[in-house]
Amino acid sequence: MIDELGLKGFSVGDARVSDRHANFFVNAGRASAKDMLSLIANVRDRVEKAYGVKLENEVVVWNA
Repeated sequence: MIDELGLKGFSVGDARVSDRHANFFVNAGRASAKDMLSLIANVRDRVEKAYGVKLENEVVVWNA
């Protein structure tokens, strides 16, 4: 779904959806945790709006 929406390479700061595999989010340089969490939220929102599907994270995010 992420790939179908054309989000490969989409970025927030230096946090980016991989150009090779849309299910991987990568640090393209100096991405902060805030950048990464914003990217994840943005992609999840776009998928939900387009497909009505709520994606789940495969990792656990702890907020300290």
